[in-house]
Amino acid sequence: MNVESVIGWDIGGAHLKAAAINNKHAVTQLALEPMPLWQGMDQLEKSLKTVLRGFASQNAVHVITMTGELVDVFATRDEGVQSILQMVSSLLGHDILVYAGQHTLLKLSEIDSSHIDRIASMNWLASASLAAQHIEQGLFVDFGSTTTDVLALKNSRVEAVGYTDYQRLIAGELLYTGLTRTSVMAVAHQARFKGQTMELMTEHFATMADVYRVTGELTESHDCYAAADGGAKTREASAIRLSRLTGYDFSEKDWTLWHDFASGLKQIQLQKIKQKCLTLLDNYGDRQAVSVVGAGIGRFLVKQIAEQCDYPYIDFDDIIDSQYAGNELTSADCAPAVAVAYLGAIKAASKWCNNRL
Repeated sequence: MNVESVIGWDIGGAHLKAAAINNKHAVTQLALEPMPLWQGMDQLEKSLKTVLRGFASQNAVHVITMTGELVDVFATRDEGVQSILQMVSSLLGHDILVYAGQHTLLKLSEIDSSHIDRIASMNWLASASLAAQHIEQGLFVDFGSTTTDVLALKNSRVEAVGYTDYQRLIAGELLYTGLTRTSVMAVAHQARFKGQTMELMTEHFATMADVYRVTGELTESHDCYAAADGGAKTREASAIRLSRLTGYDFSEKDWTLWHDFASGLKQIQLQKIKQKCLTLLDNYGDRQAVSVVGAGIGRFLVKQIAEQCDYPYIDFDDIIDSQYAGNELTSADCAPAVAVAYLGAIKAASKWCNNRL
């Protein structure tokens, strides 16, 4: 076949992300779609078809990474990986490569049960490895909608302690805290409110999307899911949801009070991530030789952490050649999809000269 582009796919449990790269290794298209995979495989089919309609996908090679095998519609991770691969094969054809960690891309025909652990939830390694090619010493921090990855980069390599989700949770390299989908009650049981520390109601009244909507730091294109109560996604509606955590009724005249409350909740989340960053940064010598690379839809928080700790900050977008001129999305919002697309493009590079993969 004549290869015109490589499309990377990051198939999560809540979102589908995609990135297309041309034969000059420049990003040309990006997509981020809400995809509640826990509701069934039809959600993956729907989202894949939606993205494909907007992409110039003819004569493209597809490269897959995933975390969606974790959703509870699957009895086991093995079942999840196999079901996802079957679905993408039926929709995308057979020109598919699957990311299996450590720069390894496998054809569908090569995959057997021994590869499942290397395929499941490896998207973080793809994006961190791409960052490591540009940053000799530092941290890679991907702050997404649901989770945060914090990884050491040393000698242009990813120095991960854990590779499975279980190992990464133990090592503190995977933090289940995100910009939008995380419930506020999972971030803070106590908070400062009206000048004193108080217990908060442990009910799913609000998400961190409400916090960042009130602070004015949430981008609309990153805000894909319904509010906790299914209500409006405005600053006032978010403040009302946050007020329920305190038992204190919302009033417009108290707007400064609610902004301060949201800012305090933000700081609790920031401090959790910052503490893990500092633990890893303490292992380095000269701080000016160490950079913090931020990715994900919440990387503005990573930049703030780097500035507070007096480390140079590099945005993932700054290491990516992009010709994409679409909506509010950037390469850093879809970092794993961009990373696996790059791996596919590198694999194709030696054969692109004669238009054959």
